[in-house]
Amino acid sequence: MEGQPGRSTGPNSAEATRTPADSGAPKVAAEGVLSAVRPDPQQGDGRAPIAWLHITAPGHGAIPTATSICQCGRNRSAVGQRKVLALIEEHTAHRGNCPLRAVKEDRTAA
Repeated sequence: MEGQPGRSTGPNSAEATRTPADSGAPKVAAEGVLSAVRPDPQQGDGRAPIAWLHITAPGHGAIPTATSICQCGRNRSAVGQRKVLALIEEHTAHRGNCPLRAVKEDRTAA
């Protein structure tokens, strides 16, 4: 028929085409369609956690446990109410004494 495009054996520009898995591109992209990479909406202020306090306090009558881990190498754990409460205090005190926090605060002030 006149005025009608001929049949093509290749992919149509409206059909999805696969991209290589490790290319960083979307898994499926339409040929000829431009895509824009949006900035990360959660960029933050440059701070990152360096210490974690994990407390497990199960129901009534169960024994609580806690772990305090810091990237500086401090790694403590406690079992039982009295020891968990002491670990919480130690973890809080460590925030002021951690060498990694002191270095980061010095860089921020400079």
